[in-house]
Amino acid sequence: QVQLVESGGGLVQAGGSLRLSCAASGRTFSSYAMGWFRQAPGKERVFVARISWSGSDTYYADSVKGRFTISRDNAKNTVYLQMNSLKPEDTAVYYCAASIIFGGSYDYWGQGTQVTVSS
Repeated sequence: QVQLVESGGGLVQAGGSLRLSCAASGRTFSSYAMGWFRQAPGKERVFVARISWSGSDTYYADSVKGRFTISRDNAKNTVYLQMNSLKPEDTAVYYCAASIIFGGSYDYWGQGTQVTVSS
């Protein structure tokens, strides 16, 4: 069982930056691939980025490639999402999730953190 808690969301102006964190409970964090998703108002939740258990492999949605960076610190049981050059269309609730397989379905989800980008 893995419990995930996101933090770091907030209100930022367009062009600004935020770093989201996702803290995981349990001693098996390093066994899981991790992902970030987002859900804008009235829209479906969509994939943002993922990272392998070791951190050596990452993958991004085209909409965030070059602006967002996913990373992890297995010693701290935490995965991060550095978001730069934010746009109003990045406004959403951001969720982290854990998957036993890199690129597979996700088994555990956090409660989400709100990111609002003003124009």
